[in-house]
Amino acid sequence: MTMLLHKLGLSPNLAFHDVFSIDDPDLLAFIPRPAHALLLVFPVSATFEKFKREEDQDKQEYSGSGDGEEVVWYKQTIGNACGLFGLLHGVSNGAARAQIQPDSELDNLIKQAVPLNPTQRAELVEATDELEIAHQEAAATGDTAAPNATDNVDLHYVCFVKSGRSGHLFEMDGSRKGPLDRGALGADEDVLSAKALELGVRAFLKREEAAGGGDLRFSLIALAESLE
Repeated sequence: MTMLLHKLGLSPNLAFHDVFSIDDPDLLAFIPRPAHALLLVFPVSATFEKFKREEDQDKQEYSGSGDGEEVVWYKQTIGNACGLFGLLHGVSNGAARAQIQPDSELDNLIKQAVPLNPTQRAELVEATDELEIAHQEAAATGDTAAPNATDNVDLHYVCFVKSGRSGHLFEMDGSRKGPLDRGALGADEDVLSAKALELGVRAFLKREEAAGGGDLRFSLIALAESLE
């Protein structure tokens, strides 16, 4: 994922880091701070699907656009690309956005996306060949075969970012009706702070556990300063 974003134009000063624990301070200390974005990867469960339906049923479809947006959200219309959309959410918001190299493919994509409504943004992402090519090249470097858009994949990516405007924690998921405001963070709190984890990752785990255990496998990666 780091290679993909660097290829598209994210500064080499930022990179993704594996988060090995959300409870052990010593393991958390390995992650450079502040952390600008947090990607949660988990197997889709009946609990998650039920919660998503119930939370979304009374919400209006998000229609935000323009420079006044609280966060830049992308509606996902490409199958098996939730990881890619998670990356876009992570670098399009908060402090990470300032680390994109001017006139790069990523910079041009976000500049084009900001004034568009969610449907138009989805069409832009679909039509951006450079994004698709870079995504395929990055996927091909993994240890397993990359799925295509029609494969049945049970893993899902959700991105948590801190708004540069209000300082609120937002859950960014292109399969939802829009960005989800999970609550306010303090000026000194990032997406790996105790409060952010309680509002985001731990809330997800508590729902799964309350439903009878579910499948509690998950992985986390954080976007922060590169160690190289």
